[in-house]
Amino acid sequence: MNITTEVTTEKSIYDLQIQIFKVLTHPARLAILEILQDGEHCVCHMEAYLSFRQAYISQQLSVLREAGLIQDRRDGWNIFYRVTDQRIYDVIDAVRLMTGQSALEPRKRNVFCTCPHCSAKADLV
Repeated sequence: MNITTEVTTEKSIYDLQIQIFKVLTHPARLAILEILQDGEHCVCHMEAYLSFRQAYISQQLSVLREAGLIQDRRDGWNIFYRVTDQRIYDVIDAVRLMTGQSALEPRKRNVFCTCPHCSAKADLV
C-alpha cells in the first residue's frame, strides 16, 4: 500500500462523519431536529412552529434526509418526518453542553397546524 492509497482510505473513513457534522452546522436544520425530538411531524407543523416558508423547510429536510438523519412517511397529502437514529441528540447535547447550554429537552409545542395528524390530536384534548 502506498501513501496515496493510505491517505485515500483514511479520508474515506471520515467522509460519513464529515457529512453529518456539515449537516449539523445549519441553524434551521438544528431547529427541525429539535422539533422532531418528540416524534414525527409534518412540514405544515414545522412551518407553523418555525415561521419559515414551506419551500425552505423542504430544502432543509432534503439535506437531513440525504444525510440519513431523517426519513419520511406519506399519509395522503401529508408527509411526516422522523429522526432515524435518536443518538443524533447525544451529539447535539454534547455540543450544547460544551458551549455552556443545557441539554435539549423535548418541549410541548402549541402551534396551529391544520393537518389531519395535528387536528386529530386537538380533537382528543
